Amino acid sequence: MDDSTAEHDRAIGSVADAVRAAESTVALTGAGVSTASGIPSFRGEDGLWNERDPTDFHRRRLDADPEGFWRDRLELREEHFAGVDPEPNAAHEALAAMEAAGHLDAVVTQNVDGLHGDAGSDRVVELHGTNRRIRCDDCAERRPAGEVFDRAASGDLPPRCDCGGVYRPDVVLFGESLPDAAMSEAQRLARESDVFLAVGSSLSVRPASLLPRIAAESGATLVVVNFEQTPRDGDAEHVLRADVTEVLPAVADRVRSSTP
Repeated sequence: MDDSTAEHDRAIGSVADAVRAAESTVALTGAGVSTASGIPSFRGEDGLWNERDPTDFHRRRLDADPEGFWRDRLELREEHFAGVDPEPNAAHEALAAMEAAGHLDAVVTQNVDGLHGDAGSDRVVELHGTNRRIRCDDCAERRPAGEVFDRAASGDLPPRCDCGGVYRPDVVLFGESLPDAAMSEAQRLARESDVFLAVGSSLSVRPASLLPRIAAESGATLVVVNFEQTPRDGDAEHVLRADVTEVLPAVADRVRSSTP
């Protein structure tokens, strides 16, 4: 075993020890957890926003030109997500297993794909909403996304609710703030955590990027798992430049094998 491998193994062991001893462990997940399931990323070098103009999906566009907004949203879905049938990967499953074993209080996610729930996680705070639903911009009625996108694809642009309001994706659009309830819950979880795992996130987008700092300043052991450097690395006790689908299962296995 070379030095780097031994250091990585020691870090995994230290993280597992901290999780096992913690009264509260919370995980924040970003796009790096979703891309491992084949979901295209929006940011970064190969992100979709390098190919598409984000202003096309801004809140102001929905208000001013709902038909154009929906036409572009439908095109984005068909070009980049058609045929994509993602399933939870080993990182999702490891977090769900730690929750089931009583070693993880909650997952706070920046992702909108619903895969944490599919993997079995019960307590998931979706900061940016979910792409599995559509909601009416007026009465807030929610419907499955597929049926509304089917209407849009058949020419019903923009698709409207029975109340007359325009349907919109049940996600946070550019120009919108994160839901107060979700962000307040995420901040509370961060403040009360003993261990805070920030995994697969660049930690560059506020206000979610502030959660690891809130946790660290409140006394939590901060763990960052990401291939690239993040702005929160300096606050972290452990930084692992490794694949989340390898690190999280290794931590979960070590926690389980060391639990009496």
